[in-house]
This record gives sequence, C-alpha cells and structure tokens, in this order.
Amino acid sequence: MTETIETPPPPPAPPAPAPGPQSNPFSDERQMPLIIYILYLASFISGVTSIVGVVLAYVSRDTAPEWLKSHYTFQIRTFWMALLYFVIAIPLCFIVIGVPLLIAAMIWFVVRCALGISRLMRSEPYPTPLSWTV
Repeated sequence: MTETIETPPPPPAPPAPAPGPQSNPFSDERQMPLIIYILYLASFISGVTSIVGVVLAYVSRDTAPEWLKSHYTFQIRTFWMALLYFVIAIPLCFIVIGVPLLIAAMIWFVVRCALGISRLMRSEPYPTPLSWTV
C-alpha cells in the first residue's frame, strides 16, 4: 500500500505595490498650473488669456498642495509685475527708451514662464515665487 503525500497549497501572492506618481502632466494636479502658463504665453496673441490665467491662479491656489502653491504665487506675481512693466514701457514707446524696455519685459515674461514650466514638469516647487527677477 502506498501513501500519497499531499502538498500544502502555495501561500497567497503578496499584494501588488501601489503605483508611483504619474509622469503625465495632463493627468494629475500639475494640469491647472500648466494651463495657466500656457494662457500666459498665449497672451502675446490675445491679452485676455493672461487675465483668465491670473483668475484661475487665484482660484486654484487655496486648494493646491503646498508645492503647487509656490507655482500659483509665482504666476500671480508674474502677472502683476508684467502688467506694471508693460504699463510703464508702452507710454515710453513714444520716446526711444520704451521699445527696448518693452522687448526686455517680453523676454522677462517668457523666461519666467519657461522656468515655471520646467520646474512644474519636474514636480518641483518654485524656489523663489516672490522674487522680482527670474
């Protein structure tokens, strides 16, 4: 007579690890700041988009995670400082000094938006959101 030895069932598989953070900027919390940066850059075609962008930044800032609040603060400051620079530069265009000031303000605005987008895509807070420089 032969004895059959039953083997115990294998242990249950461990649970799958939780998925890591998504790298797609269009499917997470970075979506709204990215839209605002794009609206700011589109303001060179239509100035109204920057106004929409700053309103969205004000509305979104309070409920955002801490690292994104720095981006919203940076965007709000960028809007108001750019408005100040353009209001000063445009009347001065009637004399020669206004044209280089206007070009400098445009370059400053684009660089600030590009730096903000760069940090946003790396999921980093903006280090100096209250700065007047880039």
